[in-house]
Amino acid sequence: QVQLVESGGGLVQAGDSLRLSCAASAPTFTNVVMGWFRQTPGQAREFVAGIRWIDGHSDYEDSVKGRFAISRDNSKNTMHLQMDNLKPEDTAVYYCAANRIDLLISSPNAYHYWGQGTQVTVSS
Repeated sequence: QVQLVESGGGLVQAGDSLRLSCAASAPTFTNVVMGWFRQTPGQAREFVAGIRWIDGHSDYEDSVKGRFAISRDNSKNTMHLQMDNLKPEDTAVYYCAANRIDLLISSPNAYHYWGQGTQVTVSS
């Protein structure tokens, strides 16, 4: 069982930055992939970024490359998403997700554990 708790959302203006965090608890924390997804009303949940815990390999959705950075803190089992130069189209509920898999997969169907979500709103 993996429990995920997100924090760090909020209301900002275009061009501002936010840092999301996801604290994970699990009996063991090996062979885990974690990711950030976002969702707006009426839309499917969308992959934003992901990271493979064992080696830090990461991947990003094209629209956030160069603006967002995903990282992990092994000592605290915490994942972060640094979001810079935010745009109004980044407005969404952001979810942290995890699963015990070896490959970094962008489909939300590959993730078994989910956080409760945190709202990010970017005004123009």
